[in-house]
Amino acid sequence: MASAIGSGTHRVGDYLEVDPGVTIYYEDEGEGPPLVLVPGWTFTTKVFDHQFAAFSGSHRVISFDPRSQGRSTVTLEGNNYGTQAADLAKLLDHLDVENPVLVGWSTGSTATWHYVRDHGTSGLAGHVSVDMPPIGMSCDATDWMEGSIEALAGFFQGVQTAQGQRGVIIWYADNVMIEQEMSPELTAWIVDQSLSTPPLMAGALLADACFGNYQAEAERVDSDIPSLFVVAEHWGETAKPYLAEHCPNSRVEVFGGHMMFWEYPERFNAVLSEFLAEIG
Repeated sequence: MASAIGSGTHRVGDYLEVDPGVTIYYEDEGEGPPLVLVPGWTFTTKVFDHQFAAFSGSHRVISFDPRSQGRSTVTLEGNNYGTQAADLAKLLDHLDVENPVLVGWSTGSTATWHYVRDHGTSGLAGHVSVDMPPIGMSCDATDWMEGSIEALAGFFQGVQTAQGQRGVIIWYADNVMIEQEMSPELTAWIVDQSLSTPPLMAGALLADACFGNYQAEAERVDSDIPSLFVVAEHWGETAKPYLAEHCPNSRVEVFGGHMMFWEYPERFNAVLSEFLAEIG
């Protein structure tokens, strides 16, 4: 289990203008095969502190704050995962990244699957989805999906104000993200990241994720390149049969909560290390 908030180190990042007046903050550390970490809804590179620490000695580790998140420009334009995928493509081009392994946490996987929709899989060495179903909503109750219409509607209504967004994040962190007892410091660390995204942009991103369907892209990844799904325990019983049917070639690991890569970094990093070693 993670014993401290963050890694205790401070990485020095940079900025890339992806559209006129819109810059995204990114971090790029280490040398070797590129490993690109994409944070989820309203979050930042800070969630990947343990992965930077573990992998930057053997890999080129890259992450970024998507537009309207963290230290990147808050903008009215492009708060959707198609634009986030386009920003990712611009960043990879800017950094001359070839054959990366893309790792998307939560809706970061929505962005990486949209990248596959736009660019295919031929330029990727592998894909890792961390606790994100390819489907936002479905009428088929047996599908692994983000949530029911009722649940997601409630989540969406909750993030319409800053106070509501704070309440949603605190509840989600305590009940879904983290298994350990929440301390005031941990709650503040999580909330401070999320509230960098104003409610208008947070709601737009959430709605796009809820209505998205990336099953075809997940199946394409599964058939074309090495693929790994790391799934939280609360989704295991639904996710495993779904993935066995739709992504039978993918490796599936089930443990922890939604932020298992932060809360249990040793176990997560061991799984990711084995996956990267298999790619070669």
